[in-house]
Amino acid sequence: MQKGKTGSGIAGKSDGPWEQAKIMGGLYGDGIIALQSAFDRALVEQIVEDIEALFAEAIAIPGGALPRGPERYYVEVHPERISGFVAIVTHPWFVAVCDAILGPQYRIVEVGFDIPFPGAQDQPWHRDFPSPEATLIGRRLNSLAFNLTTVDTIPAMGAFEIALGTQWDDLSACPGGMFPPEAFYPRYRERVARKLPQMGDISARSALTVHRGTANVSQQPRPVLVVGVDAPDGTNALHHDLQITRDYAARLPANVLDHLTYRLVDELKFVEQHHVIEGLL
Repeated sequence: MQKGKTGSGIAGKSDGPWEQAKIMGGLYGDGIIALQSAFDRALVEQIVEDIEALFAEAIAIPGGALPRGPERYYVEVHPERISGFVAIVTHPWFVAVCDAILGPQYRIVEVGFDIPFPGAQDQPWHRDFPSPEATLIGRRLNSLAFNLTTVDTIPAMGAFEIALGTQWDDLSACPGGMFPPEAFYPRYRERVARKLPQMGDISARSALTVHRGTANVSQQPRPVLVVGVDAPDGTNALHHDLQITRDYAARLPANVLDHLTYRLVDELKFVEQHHVIEGLL
């Protein structure tokens, strides 16, 4: 994997309209923050078209779409195949959040999407990977997951539920360091926030904050675009394969390329999905 040059961040520093203290307070406190109507509907509608085409390709290839439970899939994709990727990662709020939490040398390491289709069931409470030492011992967040909502979510589609403040919980004795026992569930229900975002909203969360997707009893899928970002000491790039072609790299603004951890290729190759979460199957 190549890393771009380490710089001081891209346009829209955290001393702009979004205060660093509020960003840090939200992510170190609740574990999730959001910006409503960050992107216009025309851009998001194009992203939806991209996701539909990419899912059709992925589901036809063994290992192309990872199941995350009944009728729920995750697909890792190439940035250049997502309309508006540059617009997303240069949005001043995105930059301000990365800069405040991960520092000016943050790395974009993952692009993908999650789709709960009709029939998706409640997931068990979980975090997306075990707590790193930086968080468990150092009490520092060194990664973030950004979720861009592509539909107007209604309750029947299944709310995203997150147990606020649980990014600091020690689950090291639990299966995989990710799946708490049912005895812990009452605490999560006490702390739960149910999220029903609308098209164009974007959130940032610690993937360590205990959360779950809930049942989609509607007749509509609910795709969510995911962008994963690490601090310099984060290791999530090891689980992903962010590829960009030489032609795309030549066209990217330098202040985007500098923040990517990527594999430079002449031609995009099938992404072998590595981030399997067996406890969700």
